[in-house]
Amino acid sequence: MKTRHVAIIGGGAIHTCHVEALRQLPNVALRALVDIDGDKGSQLAASYGCQFYLDYREMLRDDAIDVVHICTPHFLHKPMILAALAAGKQVFCEKPMVMNPQEVAEIQAAATVAQRHVGICYQNRLNPTSLAIQRCIEEGSLGAMRAIKAVLTWSRAGRYYSASPWRGSFATEGGSLLINQAIHTLDLMQWFGEGVSRLKGVVDSTLLADEIETEDSAMATMCFNNGARGLFYASNCHASDSPLLLELEFEHGMLRLADNMLWQIRGDGHTRLASDASPDGVGKSYWGIGHQQAIHHFYQGLDNNTAVNYCGIHEAAKSLQIVNAIYQSSLLRKWVNIIE
Repeated sequence: MKTRHVAIIGGGAIHTCHVEALRQLPNVALRALVDIDGDKGSQLAASYGCQFYLDYREMLRDDAIDVVHICTPHFLHKPMILAALAAGKQVFCEKPMVMNPQEVAEIQAAATVAQRHVGICYQNRLNPTSLAIQRCIEEGSLGAMRAIKAVLTWSRAGRYYSASPWRGSFATEGGSLLINQAIHTLDLMQWFGEGVSRLKGVVDSTLLADEIETEDSAMATMCFNNGARGLFYASNCHASDSPLLLELEFEHGMLRLADNMLWQIRGDGHTRLASDASPDGVGKSYWGIGHQQAIHHFYQGLDNNTAVNYCGIHEAAKSLQIVNAIYQSSLLRKWVNIIE
């Protein structure tokens, strides 16, 4: 099989997960790294044994590059995806794909014209606990789903935003807590509930009000397409990054994800079903361990010329719609319907 040559745009913290995943793939080679910080970028490229570019547009002129990974601030995702597709590259991008649902159609149209795939990194779908939850839902042994509750409490101090000025701004981040940290939790909730039909939510900035123009806390009540209800709370104002607390209530029992362990609860009985503990220490415990799997699935999809194995444009748009609906609901102070 022909070797696929890859370029990564962005040398921030998350790019190391991509490098590690690529190293484990057969017939894949990292050919280039792009970063606007010349000193840092050139040092990283030298350590990886690949070429370095200051300008991603110059990198895109290299016909040998087959796939581009985008690990940059949110406001750069759309122009970089469009440019990469126009250059005939396959694209794998960190979430969010774009900063609002209206921009999704542009990405879809460009991908159709280019006849290329776009994968978006919703890696938490591939955590062992997430896959175990989905299997339980499909098996139906707990009966109909009645509710999903999610609580996400992380810590993002002012220095997190001052160190990267694009964060904390609607123009460049598109929001904060919801579109950056909690979007993965919202994606899992809608995935388990077969989509969200309507919701009512509130966002606010509390401890970080003097640091950012965006939100640091949010809550929402949702109605899922499978008939269940959803309760969601998230904040970046905690003292530390706590693992996600997720509970799914069914007719005949409950699934509870706590401290990265998934438990099935029936009456007084507790059975451990899965764990998200990282066997190799790669990544952070509160991120989950699905990054490498998400990237591997994308490349499997390229091998099979199908979008089934990874989160593509249509699936990535769902959580973005929910984020946008919560912002709208908070502004309007009323329920918002979600139409796919």
